[in-house]
Amino acid sequence: MESNEVLAKLPKHLLSLVIDQPYNEYTSRDHAVWRYVMRQNTRYLSKVAHGSYIDGLRKTGINIEQIPHMYGMNRILKDIGWAAVAVDGFIPPTAFMEFQAYKVLVIAADIRPINQIEYTPAPDIIHEAAGHAPIIADPEYAEYLQLFGEIGSKAFSSAHDYKVYEAIRHLSILKADPYTPKKDIEKAEIALAYLDRGNGELSEMSLIRNLHWWTVEYGLIGDLAKPKIYGAGLLSSIGESYSSLQPKVKKIPYDINAVDYKFDITTRQPQLFVTPSFDHLSNVLDEFGCRMALRRGGLYGVQKAIESENIGTCEYSSGLQVSGIFTDVIEVKGEPVYIKTGGPTSLNYRFKQLDGHDKNYHSHGFSSPIGKLINQEKPLEFFTDNELQDQGIILNSNVQIEFASGVKVKGKLDQILRKDGNIQVMTFSNCLVTYKEKVLFDPSWGVYDMAVGEKIFSAFSGAADPDAFEFKFDPPKEKTHKIIHTPEVIKLHSLYQKVRDYRSYKTDPGELEMVFQKIQSDYPNEWLLALEILEQLVEKSKNGHGQRARNLLIQIKEIQPEIAKLIDDGLVLIDEKAVLQL
Repeated sequence: MESNEVLAKLPKHLLSLVIDQPYNEYTSRDHAVWRYVMRQNTRYLSKVAHGSYIDGLRKTGINIEQIPHMYGMNRILKDIGWAAVAVDGFIPPTAFMEFQAYKVLVIAADIRPINQIEYTPAPDIIHEAAGHAPIIADPEYAEYLQLFGEIGSKAFSSAHDYKVYEAIRHLSILKADPYTPKKDIEKAEIALAYLDRGNGELSEMSLIRNLHWWTVEYGLIGDLAKPKIYGAGLLSSIGESYSSLQPKVKKIPYDINAVDYKFDITTRQPQLFVTPSFDHLSNVLDEFGCRMALRRGGLYGVQKAIESENIGTCEYSSGLQVSGIFTDVIEVKGEPVYIKTGGPTSLNYRFKQLDGHDKNYHSHGFSSPIGKLINQEKPLEFFTDNELQDQGIILNSNVQIEFASGVKVKGKLDQILRKDGNIQVMTFSNCLVTYKEKVLFDPSWGVYDMAVGEKIFSAFSGAADPDAFEFKFDPPKEKTHKIIHTPEVIKLHSLYQKVRDYRSYKTDPGELEMVFQKIQSDYPNEWLLALEILEQLVEKSKNGHGQRARNLLIQIKEIQPEIAKLIDDGLVLIDEKAVLQL
């Protein structure tokens, strides 16, 4: 992996998802697919995409002629403060967002098969490198993308979300393999549809992914009647970039209501959203952020952490951050007054783990009250040593603390931990914690570390200090299929290479004639290779070779009308080149 200043800042827990780009595994036909899509894109998108797209291709080091190498991209991306890494297909949404927060584009290393050249439901290098990368050259959009990553990576997912992610990944892997039996794909589609039907209330991650889809992936910008394209899913789909602007696709002004529109990755979208500006995207994102546990905290935040059934963090108003799997909450009048985690838990401050409070020390979980002391207006975290003594809270003495909620803590106060002058943790031995006659902590359980804070200020997904928590994203168990081509297909790829060699080095013209004869005899439906040969004969398009290639393409169109537009669009490029050469 070619590193740069941006990649050097990536936390360790994300690196487990990064793979080496399998550049030598791309076939000559893969490069031809890339070249066809990119030539069509630059021709058509120069007229309908946001103005920064074409300039962004140049700025981000995207080469039209061949699949880009991540090394080269990173050398150029560093100039705009970004980087790119290769990953194996779909990665968990939280990880995807976090990479984005660190200004790193994740690029699925595979490339779509020729039968999905117009659109693929799986992430691929065309979608990521040719779709996402060019637009980040626009500073205002890049700022939005990073902000989205920062907020989105803190969104709580549900247990159901993880099942949906696995189902989507499985389906995309099957569809990206041209040799997958149709029955296997249909089975995977049914399984995903079943999960979609079984979903109840959408999680924060599900909702924010809707916003991501309708902006970053499928966004339009400008005038509602005549918008421009900026979403990567549209920029990388030569089929949908055209159909998206047709009247049959409903155009809706983009606002917070887009969060309620679900999407289907397997088909074209029936409606799209139009933002007046990139700045407006950030305003809507900020509006959604105010709905999240990240900013709301309180009982809502704790409940979201519990519902996620995964590692989350609840931050006290004192700044103390508790990271673990939350299991229980006691509430009084709609406010949390006691929280509990199960299993390894860490205590942190400003996203750094506190010394002596790692997940090994709190290996069996953590529990603590929240709120003010009874009959006190000043929050406990702000008490001075003198004020503590006035309340009978004296270090190395037996003390009794009663909270306004009714939670009582009784034991020997062994230690007070302060950060920036505020009390974070009070440690007790021989401690009993009760609430309405219920024992919350028994002296026989050992040392009791009590978090201090009036309120739960924030709650978010993940650990506050992931590396110290030793958290990492496990690489996906199901890997993208390594395509094993038949000997016949390998021979076909060698023909694509001969045409590439001729285009690059002007080898023996007789090679083109040999390739064309092979197409006619062995691969009569190989339209893309026929187009590539015709392009090389453009200056001789009226002689026998060129006309025979055109006739073959006409025959293919008649047999396969579903690809007629692909062939016609390719012929337009060839004919435009011929005009330029006159």
